[in-house]
Amino acid sequence: MLGSASPRRRELLGLAQIPFIVHAANADESTRPGEAANDYLERIARAKLDAVRAGLATVRGASADAILVADTIVVGPDGSVLGKPRDADEGSAMLESLSGRAHTVRTRFLLAERHDEPLHGETVVTEVTFRELLPGEVARYVATGEGRDKAGGYAVQGGAAAFTLRLNGSYTNVVGLPLCEVQAALRRLGWLGPS
Repeated sequence: MLGSASPRRRELLGLAQIPFIVHAANADESTRPGEAANDYLERIARAKLDAVRAGLATVRGASADAILVADTIVVGPDGSVLGKPRDADEGSAMLESLSGRAHTVRTRFLLAERHDEPLHGETVVTEVTFRELLPGEVARYVATGEGRDKAGGYAVQGGAAAFTLRLNGSYTNVVGLPLCEVQAALRRLGWLGPS
């Protein structure tokens, strides 16, 4: 069971031919004052798992052998967590803060059964470097709306590919789910057979 409504996560799991059903998690993703990026990520991933489990408890006859939840954040050059932009101004400010600099994209994913502690938890970090962005192209990109529902305000698999000078680590992590690591963890747990 995938505890996410993200179309990107669904697409990635489909590409890997990993069977799943969707039971989206509804968790408050707001940051807390002074909260470190990794602490935030761990808290939100756990909140999503708890939300999925609570939702399953209310669905008659619902069953889940395996639950996968994930949360992806962008951590700016100054260490701040860049979530999904609230509006165009915030989206522009995020992209301007990333212009010509390196930042990290971090995804925390948990694999669990319906009860008990998660059987696997992992945070995957990818470093992304943007080239210098011109004000006009930032405005044009934000106007497309592509980055509105994405951490950091951009989609590396979309128009922001033209901004990406270097990517060190997992590309699918930047898209929203580190597919190689998820697949390996599913295999270790015996939830995915050898291909």
